Amino acid sequence: MAVPKKKVSKARRDKRRSNNSKLTMPGLVKCSNPACSEMVAPHCVCKVCGYYGGKKVLNVKEA
Repeated sequence: MAVPKKKVSKARRDKRRSNNSKLTMPGLVKCSNPACSEMVAPHCVCKVCGYYGGKKVLNVKEA
């Protein structure tokens, strides 16, 4: 079993761990409804018009 030769300093440990917590913008795609063209998360129903994959799947109240 591998054993560390020396203690890993807090700075080195934290530098290694910090790479996982970088903030990135989520990938967004255009709504499948040609009349809407709102940006939505992929594989999600559009909250503005209720379309998913080119079909109306959700009744959305007009505000």
